[in-house]
Amino acid sequence: MKINRLIGLVICAITLISCRPNSDDTPPPPPADPEWEVLFTINPAGANPLCAKLDVQTNLAGKIKIDVLGQDGETSGVSHIFPASDISHQIPILGLYADYENIVHVTLLGDNNEELTKDTLKIQTTSLPENLPIATVQIRKTDKMTPGFTLVSNHANHIPHMPYMFDAFGKIRWVLDYREHPILNNMYAAVGLERLQNGNFYFGDATDDAIYEIDVYGEILNSWDLGGFWFHHNVQEKPDGNFLLTVDSPDSYHENGNLTKEDFILEIDRQTGDISHIWDLKESLDEWRTTWDNVLNNSPMDWLHANAVIYDESDGNIIVSCQKQGLVKLDYDNKVQWILAPHLGWDTNRQGDNLNDFLLTPLDANENPITDTQVLNGYENHPDFEWNWYQHAPMILPNGHLMLFDNGLNRHYNTSEKYSRAVKYLIDEEAMTVRQIWQYGKERDNKTYSPIVSDVDYLPQKNNILFSPGRCDYDEENLRGGRIVELDYITQEVVFEAFINGGFFDLQFHRTERLEIYP
Repeated sequence: MKINRLIGLVICAITLISCRPNSDDTPPPPPADPEWEVLFTINPAGANPLCAKLDVQTNLAGKIKIDVLGQDGETSGVSHIFPASDISHQIPILGLYADYENIVHVTLLGDNNEELTKDTLKIQTTSLPENLPIATVQIRKTDKMTPGFTLVSNHANHIPHMPYMFDAFGKIRWVLDYREHPILNNMYAAVGLERLQNGNFYFGDATDDAIYEIDVYGEILNSWDLGGFWFHHNVQEKPDGNFLLTVDSPDSYHENGNLTKEDFILEIDRQTGDISHIWDLKESLDEWRTTWDNVLNNSPMDWLHANAVIYDESDGNIIVSCQKQGLVKLDYDNKVQWILAPHLGWDTNRQGDNLNDFLLTPLDANENPITDTQVLNGYENHPDFEWNWYQHAPMILPNGHLMLFDNGLNRHYNTSEKYSRAVKYLIDEEAMTVRQIWQYGKERDNKTYSPIVSDVDYLPQKNNILFSPGRCDYDEENLRGGRIVELDYITQEVVFEAFINGGFFDLQFHRTERLEIYP
């Protein structure tokens, strides 16, 4: 009996040994406990006091999530997950409140966004620069608004300009302060900042006559000079990364011998920095046309005042907003494709083209041509159509329609009608017609009337419009300032409105954008 038991034990032992997994099948050890070091530097570039650079070192590869808590129960906290999984991270903390001990949660996430470890930082910030404008939020319907902050290309301060972003409660959460910067301490950003396709910001500086690319901290990453041309107003990134921009030529002369300004467009090759194309608008348009403004005796004369240039991906041409002439589409041979402007006063250009041949014919709501010469020449409105007057900020919408800010200065050649509009047109380039299909702002009279500057944008996430008159003549207390209005495109319900005043000037801003603070 004892022998049989012993044999049984030996057999079991042999069975256990034979069933033991080989070394290749050994299960991995349990993961180590997360260990990390979290450090931060406030305002690392010395240009943005409302940001910090976070340095994280961990023993486990993971993703970092940042949560900047809203102030006093407000719902404008900032949350962002950085997608790179690594053991070392250098990332920005954005959206801090000024003069405040900000609470920031930093979380290490695994591949499936599971929480591995978490820490809480307290980041004390300094006060904002003096004399920044104040945003007074008058309407806020958070559930109907497009998420993000409002970027304001602020003109209400002395040089250097100080662009800023404010949240839905009107609190500034990002600002560029270049007063102590060795290069940009006299920055004149004209139209202002926009975001590049790579997530950084860019702008043209009329002081240095250069284009700059900066990161969210305000650090200069790249710059491009203009080869002797002088920057003004607008620079626009093309889909291929090149830049279109409005410039002066120091050697530009009118046919009467006087110098001219603000009548050239450049394209700059992003990679080489070379000027790849030049449009002289005196060649393509009528430099003698004085319908809107007669400055022929000035030297330099501002007969055209190009304030924006955009690229049309549908055909590879450009559209130029000429404040004192209208809107014009040009090809790369500087040939006019169409002109959107009242028909009064057009003649030939230097190329010998009769520009009357390129004027778009307005249509009524039934798509019939409007033939009333009082309407065509701009003396009267049609019930279905109004011309653009001293416009700014053209943009091509995803459906191909053209939208712009119709300032309304000198509307119908007088100063009695004071209203500005966001307006959308449908242009048929083959038939050479234009039909007005949407507008907003006329019903608000001079409350949103801005004779200069200003912006309009389409916000696709909520199908909203951002309508931004930058220097309004009136509000309930007869204050001058800027107004930012977000409205539902279909219903025209206003879902957000803020009045901006303060700083040194009643001209508050040139452009605005609604964007997420993290690209």
